[in-house]
Amino acid sequence: MDSGIDNARELRKEIDIETDTREILARASRYAEERGFKDWLIVDVDAHHSELSSWKEVIQYIEDPVLRQTAIEMQNRTGAGAGLSNAVGGLRYQDVGGRIPHQTALKEAIDDDSVHRDVTLMRRVMDALSIDWQILFPGNLLQLGMHPQPRVEVQLSFAYNRFLMERIIPAEPRLKTLLYLPFCEPKECERMVEEFGDHPDVLGFMVTSVRYKSVHHDSYMRLYSMLEERGKPLCFHAGNNWQDEYLKQLDTFISMHAISFVLCSMVHLTNWVMHGLNERFPKLDVIWTESGVAWIPFMMQRLDNEYLMRSSEAPSLKKLPSEYITDMYYTTQPMERTNMDLLEAAFKAIKAETQLLYASDWPHWDFDAPSSVYDLPFLDDDAKKGIMGRNAARLFGVPDPTA
Repeated sequence: MDSGIDNARELRKEIDIETDTREILARASRYAEERGFKDWLIVDVDAHHSELSSWKEVIQYIEDPVLRQTAIEMQNRTGAGAGLSNAVGGLRYQDVGGRIPHQTALKEAIDDDSVHRDVTLMRRVMDALSIDWQILFPGNLLQLGMHPQPRVEVQLSFAYNRFLMERIIPAEPRLKTLLYLPFCEPKECERMVEEFGDHPDVLGFMVTSVRYKSVHHDSYMRLYSMLEERGKPLCFHAGNNWQDEYLKQLDTFISMHAISFVLCSMVHLTNWVMHGLNERFPKLDVIWTESGVAWIPFMMQRLDNEYLMRSSEAPSLKKLPSEYITDMYYTTQPMERTNMDLLEAAFKAIKAETQLLYASDWPHWDFDAPSSVYDLPFLDDDAKKGIMGRNAARLFGVPDPTA
């Protein structure tokens, strides 16, 4: 039998942007079968739609006729992949210089024309990873919070969400979503919730964390109230930010990826907790996505320490900041597994058995298969089942098809 290293070398020679998703994930599929968790409930709380491949369709949904024509003309004249988007084409390092080709593009052959091509691609990953429910996020639109034109963020968010809810989500019952909120304009966020808030496939709403907007500003209070009334969670999704003056000191992608994806979550979580939003909206569930877990115990201890010295500056709090933090939800990916003792301590601190949610982050370069949770040596089967699916099923109210 070949060693894992030899197999990896063989795969690197064979995989390209046209390789079938099921082939890329074949080893993960076999592993789930061999270990016996293939039939467990698995909810993927963070998977990404490669929406740029369908961008010509997305921009047809832009409300403003001038901006719609501008986007169409940009693509027709220049061949640009995402007219009106602020995605930075020259600073994409995630495919590691082309060595992880599926991150660059998913150009595999599709022989099913009964549904949108993107639906077939998502079905393949769900089948390969034995996923019962997959919650879909956009990919390149995660940078949209830094768009220099707020009205364009609004127009593109409505266009994408309408495309997603008309062409993609209805075609596959296992697909759900947390819809993008144009957080630059609170009133437009309210309009988004009014349009989609009661749709059964919209499990909640998402804010891209890379932005300069204080989450505790008064202008967002009606939005939070609307979400709380509907029982729809609010998710903050992290990302990298090359535009930030402080982060520009990190001049390699590895440094940026390590810090930026956490820093934005740290800022927004601090404002959320210390300004008493957990007290003001006690029934609004909040999720922090794609920041890993190592940062959470740090925030718990740091904020508790500061609060006990200066509690007068956080008069809304009725308990320690860490107690509010452990009431919220977090996703696994990218889970820091280099030190199992530290990871186990982090799981204990954040009450992972009830508050942690499995996320794959497919198709990104650092995606985690469900085995990333199953293989943790310090968890028993009940804890694994909770993190891999039951916690999310309880949070979102989706049924367990494996029961």
